[in-house]
Parts: sequence; C-alpha cells; structure tokens
Amino acid sequence: MKKTPVILDTDIGSDIDDTWAIAFMLRRPEIEVKLITTATDNTAWRAELAAEILEVAGRADIPVGIGFNPANAAGRGWQRTFRPGYTLADYPGTVHKDGVDALISTVMNAPEPVTIVCIGPLTNIGEALRREPRIASRARFVGMHGSLRAAEDGRRMVVAEYNVVRDPAAAKTVFTAPWDITITPLDTCGVVRLSGAAFDGLSESRDPLVRLCMHGHWTYMNSNEGVARSSVGRTSILFDTVAVYLAFAREFTAIERLGVTVTDDGYTLIDAAGKQMDCATQWSDLEGYKRFLCKSLEARDR
Repeated sequence: MKKTPVILDTDIGSDIDDTWAIAFMLRRPEIEVKLITTATDNTAWRAELAAEILEVAGRADIPVGIGFNPANAAGRGWQRTFRPGYTLADYPGTVHKDGVDALISTVMNAPEPVTIVCIGPLTNIGEALRREPRIASRARFVGMHGSLRAAEDGRRMVVAEYNVVRDPAAAKTVFTAPWDITITPLDTCGVVRLSGAAFDGLSESRDPLVRLCMHGHWTYMNSNEGVARSSVGRTSILFDTVAVYLAFAREFTAIERLGVTVTDDGYTLIDAAGKQMDCATQWSDLEGYKRFLCKSLEARDR
C-alpha cells in the first residue's frame, strides 16, 4: 500500500477532538506521519500532550515540533497528560524547538509532495509560508476550517469558525497560497459524534490509546467548557477526525469545488472570485463514516 506522507498541525489541549484525531491518524495504514507540530498560545505545553499520545501509541519515531508562539504565552488549558507529571523531557523521540522550521525542512526535503493536515488555527502554516513560500509547490493542504452554509450540529447559519477567526490573517495567507486545498467546514465535521454501542465500546476498551482518548473525554466533560457542551452517553463533536480522513480518502463525503474568501473578521465566504478549493460540504454516508472511524480507533483493520 502506498502511504500518504502527512504533517499534522494541531492545537491539542483545547477541545478533545484533536486527541481523537491523532489516535485515528495513528491507526490508519494509509498515512505515514512525518511530523506533528503544535499551534496556538503555549505550544510547548501542547507538544507535551502530543508527545505522550505518540509514546502511548508506541510511535516515538514521530518527531514533535513546538509551534510558533510570538506572544510567549505560558498558560495551560484544562487538559492534562494521561500520566501525571509527564513532560517533553520524558519523550524518547525527537523534539524540535522550532516546529515551523521543522515543518519547512520536512516538506522541502521530502522526495514527494507532503500533505499538511491542519486541525487548529493557521498561525504555524502562515508563518511557514512567510519564511519559505516554496512549500506551497511541494505540499497540499487539508484543513478543518470554516463554515460555508451551516454551523455545529447542522444549524443552518454561517459563523466565524474558531480555527479561522483565531488568526484571520494567517488563514488568508493559507487560503490564497498556490497549493491544492481541501477543507471540511462545520457543514460536515460539525455533526460527527459517536454514541450508543459505539461510545460504549470505546468506553470499555482496554486498548491503551483508546483509554487515553477516553481519559481526555472525561476530563473535558468535567471542565467548564465541557459542562457547557455536555455530551452524556456520547462523544463531543469529533470535528478534526474528518480532516485526517480527507488526507487519504473521500468516499463518505460529497465534495464541491468552490471559491472561498476569508474576511477580516474570520468568516469563510463562498465567493466565485476566491481561491478554488475542494470543500466537503455534505455527507454521502455519515453513518458509514462513523462506523469506519470507530473500527479504526478499535484497531480492528490495522
């Protein structure tokens, strides 16, 4: 099987969906993970969380890059490591202090085009394009970004989606760069939850990686943010898993080729004059995707 070389850029440590997305990615044989970089605010703390997931999964061969933190933010969010006291110094793999430089080097030195999967605000990717514009000719971009016709849970309204509005300038840079772009906006990724027997099976799993995800789930549910978005007997919305999926397949989604423009206030508007990109705007088989995701997490088809 030919594998897709992937760099994942994540703001793990905020919503728990990043953790689920990394677990999903590590379980898919179609993906060869070259690097994980962390984005937004205290990127060193976020790198600790990513490193622990990789170690639990037995994938310390994957380097971790600490992302761009121009404000030197030092705060930590609600999420905690699975093993109390785990730090980056414990990670047996490679840690790059300059994750943006590591991203650029990985792309520029790769023998074939790399897929950059971004599941957070676009600060790192915008900075990478500023430092080395040529990465756009040697990579393609897949992201969980925007709201084109719908918001979370299928609400028929357009919102300024977090991953865009958190850094609109970087989003403009990424969305106008001369590379191939595929996005899952809230229209599709905003309705993905696992519930019922699927949720029960994950809750009862003894698999270390799934247990780590469930630990994060319950920690999130007990946080102020999680209580406000309570999900009893089901996962929270697993937005970011869809971007990982689109890195190697599309069969469960309906793709539209649309022009998209990013506004100064972080909206993503359908605009014929905007950058043409592939947008997963609908599901062709949402339940099929959920089964596929659950089966992947349970490691039955590795």
